[in-house]
Amino acid sequence: MSPSKITEGLTPLAGTALFTPIEIGSLKLEHRIIQAPLTRMRGVKESDGVWAPGDIAVEYYGQRASKGGLQLTEATNISRLASGYPGIPGVFRKGQLAGWKRVTDAVHAKGGFIYCQIWHVGRASSDALLEGKQTVSSSNIPITGPAVDGTDYASHPPRPLEISEIHEITKDFAEAAKRCVEAGFDGVEIHGANGYLLEQFLHDNVNLRTDAYGGSIENRCRFPLEVIRAVTSAIGASKVGIRLSPYNYYQDTKDSDPNTHWAYLCNAIASLPAENRVSYVHMIEPRFDENLDEAGKMEALAAYSKTSVDESITAKAGVNSLVPFQRILAKAGIKFLAAGNFNRDNAEPKVAAGEADAIVMGRWFIANPDLPKRLREGLPLTPYDRSTFYGADPPTKGYTDYPFYEESKLGAA
Repeated sequence: MSPSKITEGLTPLAGTALFTPIEIGSLKLEHRIIQAPLTRMRGVKESDGVWAPGDIAVEYYGQRASKGGLQLTEATNISRLASGYPGIPGVFRKGQLAGWKRVTDAVHAKGGFIYCQIWHVGRASSDALLEGKQTVSSSNIPITGPAVDGTDYASHPPRPLEISEIHEITKDFAEAAKRCVEAGFDGVEIHGANGYLLEQFLHDNVNLRTDAYGGSIENRCRFPLEVIRAVTSAIGASKVGIRLSPYNYYQDTKDSDPNTHWAYLCNAIASLPAENRVSYVHMIEPRFDENLDEAGKMEALAAYSKTSVDESITAKAGVNSLVPFQRILAKAGIKFLAAGNFNRDNAEPKVAAGEADAIVMGRWFIANPDLPKRLREGLPLTPYDRSTFYGADPPTKGYTDYPFYEESKLGAA
């Protein structure tokens, strides 16, 4: 990776809200810049459909660890049939757990903390990636377009999960969380966002069920809430967070009333008994979209999402904003992590305004393994290379070869 191009120097952010300590669950963080869960597809293949973190994953996470900082791993398969992509590690085989133990040891050696993000992709897979078994979802509606292996989703639609299967997957989440703790993780983040299985139950354009897991928002929230209860009961609420994306369009999710529906979910999370109340909720800003630019996404939302949850907040923040959700959760002592197109300029004001407790950054963390230091000291940032986000040849390219600041300075000299 050539360090010859770097952005202009930044104002040091030491002493600002981003660099004040905070407690999240059982963790005492020294700063509020969190590494996002970033799918990188660089696992080592053990057998068909089974991938583990290898040497370069140990180096990658170790590079980005910082004293008192928190990292969230790439989304990680809770079981063999939870997967939708090659190169994605899991936490269901001994070899995978051994690889993750090396990762957690590397992070802890630098005084950092690390949570494992655990997921089931649901319909975002193909039969060929699941030993020939049909994909599953809340309903039988396929995603448009091709799966990662080229299979047309529409030609292989998912089947709706039976209630007994929903209960089994709930147990899978809990058992995966236990294994994560055994592998040295400080906790887990439940993936309930980005169009994967739990969110396939939340969005009303995907979930067409008529049983206890579909129809009303109360029923559509049932599965994610049961997963929260199971995971917190398994490893303790102080070690559990969840990621949500109310304004998500990715993978054909588009809820008719995200403000009302996710406000219900947030109130339900906040009302859980203390022993089942997650320590944080991690949400994605409405402006973020995989295809639309910020203005386009906000305009698209404004065309139909007009319900205000709290007029006193939305009058200033806008109807489609994470702030009302943050306020609901704060009343229950649940910390709030915000993600989505954050940079040096907009991250600190978000925390300073009390609209988030910490900021989750991804692309800048990929290209700058020492990102907290660079922001703290006002050092220039290395730009990221999108073409290497989801694999490269060699796999170290765009993964472990991004320079630390001292290396950048030497390379540019």
